[in-house]
Amino acid sequence: MASGDTDNQTKVVVVMVPFIAHGHLNQLLHLSNLVSSYNIPVHFICTTSTLHQARSRLQGLATSDPMIHFHQFETPPFTSPPPDPTNHFPSHLQSSFESTLHLRRPVFDFICSVSKTATRVVVIHDALMSYVVQDVKSISNAECYNFRPLSVFYTFWDLWEKAGRPFEVDMELFNKLPSQNGIVSAEFRLFAKLQHPHMNNDVGDLFDSSRVIEGEFLEYLEREEISGKKKIWAVGPVNPVHTSDVTVLDKNRHKCLQWLDKQPVNSVIYVSFGTTTTFTDDQIRELAIGLERSEQRFIWVVRAADRGDMVGLKDRLVTLPDGFEERVKGKGLIERGWAPQLEILDHSATGGFMSHCGWNSSMESISMGVPMATWPMHSDQPRNAVLITEVLKIGVVVKDWERRNELVTALAVEKAVITLLGSRQGYEMRKRAAKFGDDIKLSMIEGGASRLEMDSFISYIRR
Repeated sequence: MASGDTDNQTKVVVVMVPFIAHGHLNQLLHLSNLVSSYNIPVHFICTTSTLHQARSRLQGLATSDPMIHFHQFETPPFTSPPPDPTNHFPSHLQSSFESTLHLRRPVFDFICSVSKTATRVVVIHDALMSYVVQDVKSISNAECYNFRPLSVFYTFWDLWEKAGRPFEVDMELFNKLPSQNGIVSAEFRLFAKLQHPHMNNDVGDLFDSSRVIEGEFLEYLEREEISGKKKIWAVGPVNPVHTSDVTVLDKNRHKCLQWLDKQPVNSVIYVSFGTTTTFTDDQIRELAIGLERSEQRFIWVVRAADRGDMVGLKDRLVTLPDGFEERVKGKGLIERGWAPQLEILDHSATGGFMSHCGWNSSMESISMGVPMATWPMHSDQPRNAVLITEVLKIGVVVKDWERRNELVTALAVEKAVITLLGSRQGYEMRKRAAKFGDDIKLSMIEGGASRLEMDSFISYIRR
């Protein structure tokens, strides 16, 4: 391992600068593992509270690798209101997002110190931390790479429209894309706008994606009319594709996995809406009734969204309909805490995933060969749902974005679950999803498409 390397003046050192939202943080932690496997030391910058959260959630990934060094920085105090179930976008996190702007100086000072003992410092930053790393361009032996945490599909269409539609594409598909209206709050749009000018400092872009699933859109994105001469690498999936690779801190298997062990193959739908979603009581009731009436097996992660100060998990106990848990006992499992999502998706009993379509969850599902029931909430999620249902054809719609302000009925939930788990259509989706999962696993081994992309990136930063 490189930790034993005494030639401190010839090292390439990587500094990861993640955004604090869990889905973003998760991706760069996984990428840290991939980079460190090439015998390159990684310095991972994080706020104190988010690092504590990551250590508790990520099943020991990265946090036990001696090649990965964690550095905690404090941010000024900020307000941390509870999540608003009536708001699709997690506006309650806005103050915590803005607190990251204060990291500009300490991050720069840290990278300066690292640059004194390395030939080259490679700064990989989340797109939403571009403002924070803007001063790195003044360090002669440091260079920045923009990690884009969203799908290539979403990114291409967004940039293509902003570039004035510079070349012809499949207009039939374009016309199926939901509008961008309402995907983020006005405050977040301003926060994102702060980042844009500083992305010009980057050598290239990294994506948590694979040419196996988004090859056509990567080729579009690589055209000079869209990306100029900027380099692009699709190094994903960054998450492990075999959960046996995951070091589990707890010697006992999680109760969700023990329960899955007792279920038939492809018989369970996993229901989880990420870390930023909180439903109204009415929506919780409709979802519960729909799951019950489907008469299919399920694991449902029932929890309020994260709060900005990372302590929100127990602040609002989600109330389920009277008698629901007793009625579904044996057929359904309610998980109110943190669930090991990767391992659940990789389990042979899991036959579907009802999801908000965040790109982190989507890539995990695709790489594990699991079809999806799509229920987008905000940001890139509505267009990710189109990729899953219309392009890859491995998903069924639970909620259409254009009807985002309507309650999803129990009937809609029931229909989606039965389609995914109990119909010929669902069987065909599962076959296609399994093929994508197999292809992705092959892409990660020596000579595979994603492995070649990662090799190319590592070769470039070692040039």
